[in-house]
Amino acid sequence: MVSSVAGPEIERLIQLLARLPGLGPRSARRAALHLIKKREALMTPLAAALQVAIDKIEVCGTCGNIDTQNPCTVCTDARRDPSIIVVVTDVADLWALERAHAVNGLYHVLGGTLSPLDGVGPQDLTIDALVRRAHDPRVGEIILALNATVDGQTTAHYITDLLQDADVRITRLAHGVPVGGELDYLDEGTLSAAMRQRTLF
Repeated sequence: MVSSVAGPEIERLIQLLARLPGLGPRSARRAALHLIKKREALMTPLAAALQVAIDKIEVCGTCGNIDTQNPCTVCTDARRDPSIIVVVTDVADLWALERAHAVNGLYHVLGGTLSPLDGVGPQDLTIDALVRRAHDPRVGEIILALNATVDGQTTAHYITDLLQDADVRITRLAHGVPVGGELDYLDEGTLSAAMRQRTLF
């Protein structure tokens, strides 16, 4: 049995940090030690920020984003184009698209993808709310920005079928060769998708 090198409070901090994505037990120990060494500069502000998150952060009732206000900052931004709704799997995808400044529309977070093997059906996602939003006369395009996985594509097809009677254009993200990608390093599926979706030069 491995003996503990720190008190139970520090061990608890390490265990909690180890639950974060990308952090294993070793990384969590290093992070905990760094926080403890920089208590005033890091740990105290982090604890305050976490308390604010506990008290004030909520899920946007319109799009599903996470923010300190409801509706969220994205939904209340008057500079955004209300005719475009970008459908994403989760908030991380929304934030990634925002970092890339890829679109100036609104979003809709599904909260996952359809996955019969995992028991995730349409009732577990916010698909009904998306259908209601798509029927808003201001909406002209739904962009399906879902992962190029089996579950992501199944979800995209399901949504497309549901929106047949909505007066909107349904598009999806292009799949294929990434910017800076070298053909020799790409898998066959990516190369095949890139060839099928080729465009004029």
